[in-house]
Formats: sequence, C-alpha cells, structure tokens
Amino acid sequence: MTVYVDDFGVPAIVGRHTSRWSHMITDNPDLEELHAFAERIGLRRSYFQGKDPHHPHYDVTANKREQALRLGAKPIKWREMPEILRARRSLIAARNSEEPR
Repeated sequence: MTVYVDDFGVPAIVGRHTSRWSHMITDNPDLEELHAFAERIGLRRSYFQGKDPHHPHYDVTANKREQALRLGAKPIKWREMPEILRARRSLIAARNSEEPR
C-alpha cells in the first residue's frame, strides 16, 4: 500500500510550530504502515489524528512533507484525498464482510 502527502499547505501555528501544514494518509486499511512511516520522519504516534475514522491522518509541516516525499511518499493534490480515503473505507468494508461470523 501507499503513503500519500497532500499539497494543502495551509499556514498555521500549532504549538510552537509555525509552518504550512498538509496531511499524510495511507490507502492501507491497516494503519500500522502509516504509523511506521510517520516514525521514520520523526513524528510521534500522539500526533496521529484518528478520532474521525473516515479521515485518519497525520498533520505534517512543510519540512516533514518534503522529508516524507524523499522517503517515498506519493504527492497528491488535497482534492484527491477524499477519493483515496473512500477507497480505503471500501477495502475495510469488504474485508469485514468476508470475516466469518
């Protein structure tokens, strides 16, 4: 599966970090790939934005976005993100329907 970073680039101050912020997501139903990738670029698991199960992501600064791209994340337009997340949810639904009851 793939890790993606969008080009949202909204200017914001988060804690002591002033930057342009984007989102890092995966199309993998298993979020461990996303967490492992986040760790590789120095993000803590506590930074994960997972309260909304339809939009699990990490917010990333411009510097972290560039680092993620260097390590193989795929760049996407921010408008592409909902489609990728819908496909991920479809995979989850398909896997859940295949599980024995």
